[in-house]
Amino acid sequence: MILKKNDSDTTLSQEITQLDRRRVISGLGLASLGLIASSGSASAFLTRGGGPKVNVVTKSTSNFGKANPQIDLSELPSEWTQSQGNLLTEYVRYINSLKLKSITPLSVVQAHAKSKGSVWNTLPPKMWWSRIGLTLRVVDRVAQEMNIHETEIISAYRSPAYNSRCSGARANSWHQANVAVDVKFPVRASLVTATARNLRDRGLFKGGVGGYGGFTHIDTRGENVNW
Repeated sequence: MILKKNDSDTTLSQEITQLDRRRVISGLGLASLGLIASSGSASAFLTRGGGPKVNVVTKSTSNFGKANPQIDLSELPSEWTQSQGNLLTEYVRYINSLKLKSITPLSVVQAHAKSKGSVWNTLPPKMWWSRIGLTLRVVDRVAQEMNIHETEIISAYRSPAYNSRCSGARANSWHQANVAVDVKFPVRASLVTATARNLRDRGLFKGGVGGYGGFTHIDTRGENVNW
């Protein structure tokens, strides 16, 4: 497969290279997160004892336009929707602002609105929204390369409490840093994995690409890793 780099690829890769990637991630020894450079800063421990400590610059999320986001809340668990309050409307507006071609705001939100036993997942912290924005744009580009118009987001941000309940999830999972998604397309997962790695190796982004039997993990951690 011959991949051609278009203008949108160049713009996305330039946004990544503009970021100072020398950030401290305690306990991991990995390169910094591949995030969009911006104006406000955020610092937090995502997990206790060895989880990633993040000190990064994030894009402001205060102005996403005045248009009301379009999403059918009836497709979401009412208990979860009520617990998110007005932040849910803002979050949907932010996802809309990314102008993704193959990913709907509902598909992203549905990945957050899940529970394990009595523990519900949450929306990501507002100051970290731009992190997943970059990753979603990468996934959208992968979909375009395969000429696919539907993307299923299986998993995105995971709160520490929710992540601890997910079978097989690592305590220092990049999902907790809001830079990772697990995605599924109506094609072989191996094709998705190969396409993502090819685009990454051509300079679109820096991050991890993991191949599984039924889905592909893609993240923008700032260091290329395969599994």
